[in-house]
Order: sequence, then C-alpha cells, then structure tokens
Amino acid sequence: MGRDPHRAADGPTGPPTLADVAALAGVSRQTVSNALNNPALLRADTLERVRDAVDTLGYTPNRAARNLRTKASRLIGLRLTPFAEETANATVDRFVHSLVQASREAGYHVLLFDGDDPSDPASGYDELVRSTAVDAFVVTDTFKGNPQASYLEDSRVPFVAFGRPWTPAALHPWVDVDGAAGTAEATAHLLARGHRKVAWIGWRKESPIGEDRRAGWSRTLRGHGLSTTGLASRVEDTVRSGHEAAGVLLDEAAPTAFVCASDTLATGVLRQLHERRLVAGRDVAVVGFDDSPVAQLLPGGLTSVRQPLEEVAVQVVDRLGKLLGHRETFGSGTLLAPHLVVRGSS
Repeated sequence: MGRDPHRAADGPTGPPTLADVAALAGVSRQTVSNALNNPALLRADTLERVRDAVDTLGYTPNRAARNLRTKASRLIGLRLTPFAEETANATVDRFVHSLVQASREAGYHVLLFDGDDPSDPASGYDELVRSTAVDAFVVTDTFKGNPQASYLEDSRVPFVAFGRPWTPAALHPWVDVDGAAGTAEATAHLLARGHRKVAWIGWRKESPIGEDRRAGWSRTLRGHGLSTTGLASRVEDTVRSGHEAAGVLLDEAAPTAFVCASDTLATGVLRQLHERRLVAGRDVAVVGFDDSPVAQLLPGGLTSVRQPLEEVAVQVVDRLGKLLGHRETFGSGTLLAPHLVVRGSS
C-alpha cells in the first residue's frame, strides 16, 4: 500500500516520488511529468497545483526525468542476451567491455538490462522507453534479424545497431563486421596451404549473418574453380551440432579442412577429430570465427577470424553522438573488416 502524502511520517519513508506528487495534486503521473518537462502542455491552474505539490513535498526529479526534454541523461541502454549453453561464444562480453570504455571516453555510461522474455522485442526496453531513463540504445541482437530494432524504430527511440539491418527499408544507423570477408580470408588461407576440399559448417538458412559468412567461403572456392557440392552443412550453433556435422561430412565427403561460422562449431569439429584420432592442423585443418578465449586456450590454438570489436564500439558511440546531436544520416552504415588469427589448427 502506498503512503499517504498528507500524513506525517512515522519514520523513514524515503524521498517523495512522482506518484506522491500526483496524489497530492490530484492529477495523473503523466500530468506531473508534463509539468516538469513540458509545462506548456498544461493549463495554468493545473501547472500551479503540481508545482505547489512539488514544493510541499520537497520532490526532486531524478536525473533521467529532469533531463527528459533535453535528452541528456548521458546513459546508453544495452540489453544483455541470455547465455547459451553448449557454446564457446564470448563476443558479447568483449563487445560490452569495449562499449563501456568507448562510452566513458565520450562522456557516457552504459546501462545494462535484461528482458523477461527474450523473444519479445519490447521486453526490457518498454520500461526504459516510457521512463526515458536513457538517451539512446545500442542493439546487438542481429542474429535474429533485429526485432528490437523494429520496435525502437516504431517507437521513435534513438539507437545504433551493432549489425546490419538486412532489410533495405530500415532507416537506422549501424556498424557491422564484414563476415563474408572474414570467411573468404580463412578459405584463401586454407587453399594456400594446399587444401582443395574445404568444408563449411554454418548456421541455419534463416540466419542472415550465417549466410553472409557462408558466402565468403563459397565465393572463394568457386573463384578458384573448386566445387562446394556436398561440402556444406547448416546446423544449430552448439558444440554438439558441430561435432555431428563434422562426422557426417568426414564420412561422406572426406574434406581435408573445415571453415566454421563460429568457434563453437569449430570446437565440435575438433572433438570429432579427436575421437577419430586425427590431429587438427596435421591431418585436417580447422578454422573458426570470433577468436573466442576457447580459440586461444585450446592446445595448439584454434585458427579463427577475429572481429574488430574495439573499433566497432568506438564507431557505435561516435554514431550515437551524431544521432543525438542530429548530425547522423539515416540508413547509413559502417562495415569493418575482420582479420584471421592463425594458430596450430590450420
């Protein structure tokens, strides 16, 4: 039960809230918000009543509410994605660290939040959007096609996406890594080592990121006059899926090398090779994507495509500053090149 703003406090009750002001003035909380941030929207008598309640209670708006009109909370919202079991992916962790550092240098802070329902685009965002607690958002859920981006676009909330929108109708700014360029470099590396049957293990066809990475592999092989028939598998992004797909490909196509859409899938390939008493880098070459801690710690190391996440974070924060300063061009994007880190697996 809420406390009565007219009643003398019996003990510590905390600072007065916007709801207390609304109750004392006999208006809605939205009316109080308008009085604090858009007073021109209210009649003079209503505005005076709200201001009297504010003075009586000694109410002080929090920083976010106080700066609603000027959009100057200096906070950037970032929704954390749930941890996925059976994966080796730590890309989000590395990006978050880089984003926090780049934001601090630009005078911003990152507000991390979670959503109760990851499948709901508004989950977690809705409360922050309604309370205007942040100036803008960074969206990273590009693996599923950015449903959050569509929600924020429809809500007219400023944001920059880490990841391409994949749809020509999208109007928001974005920064992404050229996955096709990364897998093309990985494939060319294997061809230079003498491999001619290079298999691909990637994600399901509905993943635009997975298809983009697959394109670099297929274009490079075909550019060298080599066939891709029977050498590709699309699976879920788990170690188990990579293990099973590698087993089928080794039995049916006998590739001498693998390029994978993630270090998670590559780890599954390495397990399959270990079970067959094959040595990665000597008998069969393996290349992953993301250069995760797993790639760096495996015996001999896993060759992997490393995303320039530090530069991504700097570019994202730069574009946020331009967006909030009304200097950003809608629908524009920045595509950064990854690079291959060669280790013992290839």
